[in-house]
Amino acid sequence: MILIRKLLFPFAILYGFVTAIRNFLYDKAVLKSFSFDVPVIAVGNLSVGGTGKTPQIEYLIRMLQENYQVATLSRGYKRKSKGFLLANSKSTVSDLGDESFQYHTKFHNLQVAVDADRVNGISQLLHQTIPPQVILLDDAFQHRRVKAGFYVLLTAFDDLYIDDFMLPTGNLREYQSGAKRASVVIVTKCPIDLSEKQRLEIEKKLQVKSYQKLFFSSISYDEFVYSETTKKAIKEIKESEKLLVSGIAKPKPFYDFVQKDSDEKLTFNDHHDFTESDIDSIRNKSKGKIIVTTEKDYMRLKGKLKPEKLFYLPIKSTFIQNELEFINTIKNYVEQSTRNR
Repeated sequence: MILIRKLLFPFAILYGFVTAIRNFLYDKAVLKSFSFDVPVIAVGNLSVGGTGKTPQIEYLIRMLQENYQVATLSRGYKRKSKGFLLANSKSTVSDLGDESFQYHTKFHNLQVAVDADRVNGISQLLHQTIPPQVILLDDAFQHRRVKAGFYVLLTAFDDLYIDDFMLPTGNLREYQSGAKRASVVIVTKCPIDLSEKQRLEIEKKLQVKSYQKLFFSSISYDEFVYSETTKKAIKEIKESEKLLVSGIAKPKPFYDFVQKDSDEKLTFNDHHDFTESDIDSIRNKSKGKIIVTTEKDYMRLKGKLKPEKLFYLPIKSTFIQNELEFINTIKNYVEQSTRNR
């Protein structure tokens, strides 16, 4: 795989050239961007997959929903529906995609919308009977047709964008210079015991601009796994015989947290659409044991396996330091933007 990626280097140069021209045209206003009269926060990354966008979006939802009517808008990756769709009581994971369906399931006062055309999606949201007061754009850092008021750029601790290269040789969607659009940069998935030396080394490598702020976060796991009707303590789960199933970009931390040496694992591609054959394979592999999966995968597996056998492990984004500064930065933007309307 590494050799193939190296052989595709000329295509990476071409892809980088095309994205650079596109960004240049947006920067010079040759291609039009649309702004909106409502606080819009875009969360995304420069690379494909595995930077922790979902827990970061959920962090922002929890922070803002007490004081504002919040909406999320994403394209709804791998959904079966088309165009603009606002989630309702009858919406399914096929309608919304796994991440949006997860938001819809967890946050009952949240407006969850999907639309590949973010400009149209925001316009439709603002024409609802109760329009949102804050809109969170999920995975929209490269969606230049919308000019968000605030950009949150995520980069994983073990896969910093500064060390990466353009697709398909590397994993970057655009050149590293795209980071200049960020309002804040968050280094995600850091070890909880991140040292001062490690932090300073990353600060030196990233060299964020004077108008940007740099934060560090880690992934914290829940103390329980949950089924449709019950929960089990992690300590009990770690000691139990089980089958682990994942369809996320980087499943190793999940496996490391819950597995015992004898546990079997079934690993699928990110956002995998589980087929009947896959479900049969999971049933056969589990042999009556409980099945533990990620929360995102649970959204796609729920209803296809026995509910008393299927459990999921929730995760959260946790700031290692300066959390209050991050909260105040977001709230100040929202409050100022709201006052300026």
